[in-house]
Amino acid sequence: MKTAIIHHPIYEKHDTGFGHPETSDRYRVIIESLRRSPFWQDFVEVAAEKAKQGVIQAVHTTEHFKYVERAVAEGRGFLDADTVVSVHSFDAALYAAGGVCSAIDAVMQSKANNAFVVARPPGHHATAQSSMGFCLFNNVAVGARYAQNFYEEIERVAIVDWDVHHGNGTQAIFYDDPTVFFFSIHQYPWYPGTGSRGETGYGRGKGFTLNIPVKAGTPAKEHRRMFEGAISEIANKFKPDLIIISAGFDAHLSDPLGQLRLEDEDFVEMTKVVKQWAKQACNDRIISVLEGGYNLRTLGETVKSHVVELSRD
Repeated sequence: MKTAIIHHPIYEKHDTGFGHPETSDRYRVIIESLRRSPFWQDFVEVAAEKAKQGVIQAVHTTEHFKYVERAVAEGRGFLDADTVVSVHSFDAALYAAGGVCSAIDAVMQSKANNAFVVARPPGHHATAQSSMGFCLFNNVAVGARYAQNFYEEIERVAIVDWDVHHGNGTQAIFYDDPTVFFFSIHQYPWYPGTGSRGETGYGRGKGFTLNIPVKAGTPAKEHRRMFEGAISEIANKFKPDLIIISAGFDAHLSDPLGQLRLEDEDFVEMTKVVKQWAKQACNDRIISVLEGGYNLRTLGETVKSHVVELSRD
C-alpha cells in the first residue's frame, strides 16, 4: 500500500503569533516524526501545489476569496477572534487547499493508493462565505469538489470528520448536496455549537449528513463503538468513489482544546475501519487531511501512527 505525504514549506510560514494553539510548530513536529519513521523511505513524498482561484471558488464565494486576500495584503492580523493571518497566510491557505488537490491527483494517477496532507491552516470550520476557528479556506471541501470536477470516476464523495470540533463549514457547504456524504463525530456541546443529531441535511441533501455528538469524558471504547456503528450505517446506503478524512487529532486524551479520551491506538483502529470501507467501496482511495491537534508533545507520534496504518496492506 503506497501512501503519499503531501506538504510544503509554506505551511510552516503561516505565523499565528505567540501563544496561539494553531502554531507552525505543529507542522514541524509532524514532519520530524514522519521522517524519523522507519517507513519514511516507503512513503511517496509530494510537494503541494497552489490551488487556483477557480478551484477555491468552486466552494467559496468570490467575495470571501477576495476578503481573505485583502485582509492578508493589508496586514489586518485577524479574520475573527481566533483566526490569525500574517504575511504568508494567504499563500499558505492556497497551498493547503491545493495540497488536497495534489493528493487527489497522486491517488487518481496511481502514484499512491492513499495520501496524508500535512495542511496548515486547517479548514473544516470555513464556510462558503467566511473564515472562522483557525480556518481560512475549507481544504476538504475544495478537494471533494475538485475530485468531482476533474475526474470522471469520482461522482460521490464521503467526508469523515473525527476532529474534536464539529466541521460546521464542511457540513454547511454540502448540506443540500446528495453527492457528498458528510459524517462528523465530535465533542458536544463544544465549539462551534453545531453538530446535533437532528442536523441531517436539507432538500435533496436530506439524509446525507450524519452527526454523532459525544459527551466530554466518554470512554475511548464507547467513542470507537459509535464511530464504527456510524461507518457501518453509512456504508449500507452510500457507496463513495473517494473518502476524505478531516483528520483532527484533538480528540486525543492529552489535547488542551478537547475533553475526549482517544489515544494513538484508537486513531489506528478508526483508520482501519475507514480503510476497510474504502477497500470495499472505492479501490482504497483515501485522502486524509490534517485538521486539529494541539499537544506538541504527542501530536507527531499520533499522526505517525495514523499514517503508518494508512500505509499497511
